[in-house]
Amino acid sequence: MDINLLQPILTAAFVAAAASLVGSFAILKRMALVGDAMSHVALPGIAIALLLNLNPFLGAIVFLAVAIVGIWFIQYRSNLSIETTVGVFFTASLALGALIAPEHELLEALLGNITDLSWQESLVSIILSIVLIAVILRLRKKLALSMVSSEMAHSIGIKNKRLEFIYLMIFALVVSLGIRFVGALLMGSLVIIPAASAKNIAKSLNSFMGLSVIFGVLAAAAGIYFSSIYNLTPGPIFIIISVAIFIVSLVIRGSRK
Repeated sequence: MDINLLQPILTAAFVAAAASLVGSFAILKRMALVGDAMSHVALPGIAIALLLNLNPFLGAIVFLAVAIVGIWFIQYRSNLSIETTVGVFFTASLALGALIAPEHELLEALLGNITDLSWQESLVSIILSIVLIAVILRLRKKLALSMVSSEMAHSIGIKNKRLEFIYLMIFALVVSLGIRFVGALLMGSLVIIPAASAKNIAKSLNSFMGLSVIFGVLAAAAGIYFSSIYNLTPGPIFIIISVAIFIVSLVIRGSRK
């Protein structure tokens, strides 16, 4: 393997692992489409960062963090579901981002390209991904119980509102990291497809999470490798490979019945 591929493969693998773990809980909470919407919420932050010649990651995470606070506040101040609230932020952010983003850099923001990351940016992405993985693993039982039955979780002392806020912030950070890989247009797939594939064949929460990570890392590494061979953008290749894994998981699931 070309040594030049080591950096993007490692970065993509860790980011995909974190995203897949987050995605497994998004599926448990039946908020799969939120991942796609959240990636578009980051667009205005990316656009502002580009206009100011700053790192797009910083713009994305700042704007997403502000949006998460707004989404969380509105959700608990109204009777709206999180999908509805995110949908409002999604459409507003998409329109605002399209208006202010420099046209020549908008395509990269939409499709991403992890091979353009410097070693310093890759190292930051890997460290943040490891931190997110550790936090998710530490909170996994509380998150699972809260998402399956918030009433039961509350009855044993779990603070659902605070836990959901933490999860949404983790979601926002994962989206910010993943945008450099697959772009805002395809970010939802990075979170959801590996987890959906795992759900088709997993028999427990631990196997669900483990398979999500395996499928995400496998698709990420293969996406970087094949994109380098054929000189293509890695994000779309990752999605195609992830969909192929999903189809195989459906076949396996069908064969068990």
